[in-house]
Amino acid sequence: MRGKMGSCGKTVRRVAGGLAGLFFALCVCGQAGSWDAASVAYAEEKDSVSENEIKYVERSSDRVITDDDRFDADEDLLYYMQSLEVRYHLDEKVMEGLHKLFDSAVYYIANTEMSLTELWSYVSSVKGNMESAAIAKVTQTTSEFLQVGDNWQTPVVSYGQGVSIVLPIVNFGTEELNDLIVEPVISTLVTEWPFEPDTTNYLQTEPFIPGCQTKEAAMANRREFTFHFKTRSDVMTGYYPLKFKISYTKAGIRSEEPAELTVYVKTVGKPGSGIIGGNGQEAAGSKPRIVVTGFETNPAKVFAGETFTLMIHVKNTSRDTAVTNVLFDMQAAQEGEDKTNTYSAFLPTSGSSSVYMEQIAPNTSADIEIEMTAKADLAQKPYVLDVNMKYDAGMVFDLTDKASVSIPILQESRFDTSIPEVVPDSIEVGSQSNVMFSIYNTGKTTLYNVQVKFIADSIAEASAFVGNLQSGNTGNVDVMLTGAAPTMDDGIVKLEISYEDDAGNVTTEEKEITLFVNEVMMDDMMMGDDMMGGDMMMEGEEGGKPKTGLIVVGVSGAVVLAAAGLGVFLKLRKRKRAAAAEAAELAELEKDLFR
Repeated sequence: MRGKMGSCGKTVRRVAGGLAGLFFALCVCGQAGSWDAASVAYAEEKDSVSENEIKYVERSSDRVITDDDRFDADEDLLYYMQSLEVRYHLDEKVMEGLHKLFDSAVYYIANTEMSLTELWSYVSSVKGNMESAAIAKVTQTTSEFLQVGDNWQTPVVSYGQGVSIVLPIVNFGTEELNDLIVEPVISTLVTEWPFEPDTTNYLQTEPFIPGCQTKEAAMANRREFTFHFKTRSDVMTGYYPLKFKISYTKAGIRSEEPAELTVYVKTVGKPGSGIIGGNGQEAAGSKPRIVVTGFETNPAKVFAGETFTLMIHVKNTSRDTAVTNVLFDMQAAQEGEDKTNTYSAFLPTSGSSSVYMEQIAPNTSADIEIEMTAKADLAQKPYVLDVNMKYDAGMVFDLTDKASVSIPILQESRFDTSIPEVVPDSIEVGSQSNVMFSIYNTGKTTLYNVQVKFIADSIAEASAFVGNLQSGNTGNVDVMLTGAAPTMDDGIVKLEISYEDDAGNVTTEEKEITLFVNEVMMDDMMMGDDMMGGDMMMEGEEGGKPKTGLIVVGVSGAVVLAAAGLGVFLKLRKRKRAAAAEAAELAELEKDLFR
């Protein structure tokens, strides 16, 4: 919506919120003295705005601008004018000139139809004019908005080693910087510059770094400059300052003096090369070192998912210098199938992986102890635990060392079996029975050289070799057992299932099946007439009468015995025929399977 004419003859656009009130106060009053009161009113109202109302401002489009776009532009110019006042400590006279530029820009924006891209191009030009007016009598400085990014990490290099150093530069100001030139300040002195002196390929350029109003946005829009150096062979051990000079153009004005940024690099020199202390001065003597001499775990064997105590043995190898303020930080290897799903193999139970020690005397050993838990889903193998050490020695501070230990993690070996099938479950001596079942590896480690032995007095020795079973795999057992002697017990046959682990240790577990072995039975029974009781019909001598009582008793006893024997015979023959039929059926089935 178009604005209306105010009492001071200037156009004021109808806008929402505290900014409209500020515009009105500036235009109606037209005096610098009214600026402070209006600023306070606007600041108070702006502070009341919830953080949830912050929105992204679109700045590039061919569409015609709206009142909301005009409001955003006015607000941006107001914010920038306030930042100039704070940054350069401007007096009333300079601020009066900025007010005029601001009022003119508000009038133009409120009464001009333009695209969104044209609007923000105009805002940028107004800011340049404001900047020029503000620094007309002020020496320009960049220390407040050109800084090294938070992601900088001090590199560590050794003598004679090549290194690439990435310098992140952040523009924390609200204005864009153009035509940047970044160049390191080198020296031929080993006490000032740790790299081989060279004057080529050091200068780096960058077209621009955008201005931002938040730290997060500034970090996201940082520029990174990569420099390739070779460490001097006579470099000393310690921290060297690396200085970089940065020239740039801001709002069309070239910087009179380049900005200077300083970072540090940690160097490791040859033995006896000397030390650069924290104050940059050379110090005599050698760097004390802390080494890891061994470690122990309690319990000695650590299984996945278990909590264990780790004791690491360390030693200060220096013969004349104690180390103080020693901080040990244990970092376990990262595990996981991809970069987005990683986790530490070991987690400290206390929540902290650091252990502090006040001092370790020269040539003295010490022990550090920490309780950790191994993740339950770790595979069976050794896992690396890095021991990062940071300490002071005399006047040298923040020395570092690193060592690693490998902790073997075991997985419980487990397996299960299906219900064994014994066909037939009763055989005669010399006959065979087929035993079949499966072995499942239900653990998370491989079972090596899996085999099964069948042990009983009634069968001939038998075994089956299954081989290696990976986690989740199945092995099958199919064995023919031969009857060797009649069963004299409950028919129990022991199955000894054994396997080896990664170290070759053998584990054996027992299971049982039931198989009866019987004596061989004759198919026919010889029954002669003389067995039927020739003596059963004997007649007595006395009275010429037969002995009927004796005959009846003899016949009855013979009938009972004959009936019992016949019953046993028929039962055994029926069992034998059934076993033979089953064996024949299995033989036919095997032929069909292996054709």
